[in-house]
Amino acid sequence: MSTLLLQCVASLQSWGIQSEYIVRDTGREPSKSGIIGLLCAALGRERTASLTDLAELNMGVRVDREGKILRDYHTIFEQQVVSHRYYLSDAMFLVGLEGDMDWLRQLHAALKHSRWNLFLGRKSCVPSRPPYLPQGWSEKPLFQALQEYPWLGQNRQEHKAIQSVRLVYEDNEKGNEFHRDHPINFARNQRHFQPRRTMTKFIPRPEFDPQISYPFLQTLGGVA
Repeated sequence: MSTLLLQCVASLQSWGIQSEYIVRDTGREPSKSGIIGLLCAALGRERTASLTDLAELNMGVRVDREGKILRDYHTIFEQQVVSHRYYLSDAMFLVGLEGDMDWLRQLHAALKHSRWNLFLGRKSCVPSRPPYLPQGWSEKPLFQALQEYPWLGQNRQEHKAIQSVRLVYEDNEKGNEFHRDHPINFARNQRHFQPRRTMTKFIPRPEFDPQISYPFLQTLGGVA
């Protein structure tokens, strides 16, 4: 199996999986439904299209920076409605998707030339860097690819202070954590998700490589 890697880096992200109208939560790392939604946008795929070929990919997330949870307090005076919306501030994630080589190559190309605008969980959460990674294609299995890719940060001092990073990956046989974010249908008024199982491990900090830590500058024609 091969692995596609992409980055989720922004001042604000929000990956809700239990949201209701008045409370919009966020997970501590990207949800599978949110990442599949991002890929659908890159492909230009309509909400009513099948998700099977995307949802069957195994997903893992390496948390290079945890971020802080923020609450945004909303009031709608005409309706006397109060809502609470939660976000992750300054978080940084490396996301891996494992599956068929040819299909992942298509997704890698779609991220580079996205059909629609990409966002990180909500439309208000615009990426600080393109999710596309020029070196984001790997013939390694998911866990190895996530372990070996260099740290996404840019600050050497921050990197030196890190001892380990959290890695969350799908394991539908032994996983002891449950997330209801496996997407079945994105159609309006028919949204449907199933639970999936994950495991969490802490791995040694990834290496620091400025030539790879600045992929967004490479896409603009230079490296700092």
